[in-house]
Amino acid sequence: MIVCANFKANKTRQETQAYMAVVESFVSANNISDTVIVFPPFTALEHLPRNVLIGVQNAYPVQNGAFTGEIALEQLEEFAVTTILIGHSERRHILGETQETVAAKFRFFAEKGFTIVYCVGEPLEIREEGNETLMDYISNQFEGIDLEYPDLIVAYEPVWAIGTGLTPSVRDIELLHGALREKTKAPLLYGGSVKVDNAGEIMTLENVDGVLVGSAALSANDFCDMIAQAAELS
Repeated sequence: MIVCANFKANKTRQETQAYMAVVESFVSANNISDTVIVFPPFTALEHLPRNVLIGVQNAYPVQNGAFTGEIALEQLEEFAVTTILIGHSERRHILGETQETVAAKFRFFAEKGFTIVYCVGEPLEIREEGNETLMDYISNQFEGIDLEYPDLIVAYEPVWAIGTGLTPSVRDIELLHGALREKTKAPLLYGGSVKVDNAGEIMTLENVDGVLVGSAALSANDFCDMIAQAAELS
């Protein structure tokens, strides 16, 4: 099982340090062997040994250069970060990243050997048009993406479920993950209003190999609860 916490634009450096102390202590005390990944804000990155993986929510696909406001490979190397989130719907729909831009990031960081958590998902109007339109939409989000990349993790997050408290039905999640499994052998995560109350059930579903959690993971204790649920299923 793979359990990921995406902080987005939340938590200060001090708050992140306190959070990591709780999570790392829990993982160590319970001999957790599942993969735990935390994506903090850039300002909270530290060069410290960890018993969980630290990833970044975004980066620019260059070693360094004149790209105002961006974080490049050189800065990630300073913190020994080799895990990245690419293609999140908030970057696609709010910040305007095109599939071409997303694919360029994927190619660059794949060439550098990063573990890539690659996000796909649909807005509500696409889901309402039916399964054929939905799968065409998801397939387009794989354009330019190497689905055989050995360090790939795919996260399905329906856009309409992120932060809304809404989730697809269990059957819908299974069907979508089954269709994704036909495309790739990579681990498949579900995201979109995952919380303590539903994480365990979601992780029992066929072809669901873990969860990518947003706001519900901002509580270290709640995230530890979800890690524990994953460990019970392993």
